[in-house]
Order: sequence, then C-alpha cells, then structure tokens
Amino acid sequence: MSSSRNIEDTYEAQNDQQLDLLHSKLRTLRGVTTDIYEDVERQNLSLDDTRNTFQSFGDSLSQSARRAGQAFGLTSGGVKSWRLIGYCIVGFLGVWLMLKIMWWWWPSTPTPAQ
Repeated sequence: MSSSRNIEDTYEAQNDQQLDLLHSKLRTLRGVTTDIYEDVERQNLSLDDTRNTFQSFGDSLSQSARRAGQAFGLTSGGVKSWRLIGYCIVGFLGVWLMLKIMWWWWPSTPTPAQ
C-alpha cells in the first residue's frame, strides 16, 4: 500500500511541477501578447499621424495648384495671360531703369595710371 501511495505522491509532485511550468508559460505568453498589443497601438497612432500629415500636405498642394492656375489664367477667375505678360514686361523695364539710374549716380573710380 505504501508503494502505491509513493507512486501517487510522485505523480502528484510531477503534476504540480508541470502545472507550475504551464503557469509560467502562460504568464510569458500573456506578457508577449500585451507587448504586441501595445506595439500595434503605437503603430496605429503613428500611421494616423502620418495620414493626417499627408492629408494636410495634399490639401495645401491642391490649394497651391488652384492659386497657380488662377495666377496664370488657366482657370476661371484668374489673371489673363496678356495681363501677366504685361506685369513681366513692366517689371523688367523697372529693373532696367533702376540699374541705369544707379549707374548714372554711382561714382566712377579712376583707372590707375600706367
């Protein structure tokens, strides 16, 4: 009878040991699962921020393209091409005139004698 009791105690000890090992593995698995969940949440936040940044950039780019189209007369309500060409000509003439006036008032330096 004592030998069967010893065998039962041995089996009971082995079962307890295996149960402790299983609990340890479950704790490890729960920790890994929690880490994966937290990493996924961080990545989702990062993706949301990236999406918002690109959305803002796309809105700015489309607004700039619309304004450029209006400035060059490509869309309705924009400046006409002949008006833009006139502004460029007046600008170039203004710069040329300023350079001429500056050259006229600029003191000339004497050339050294040889």
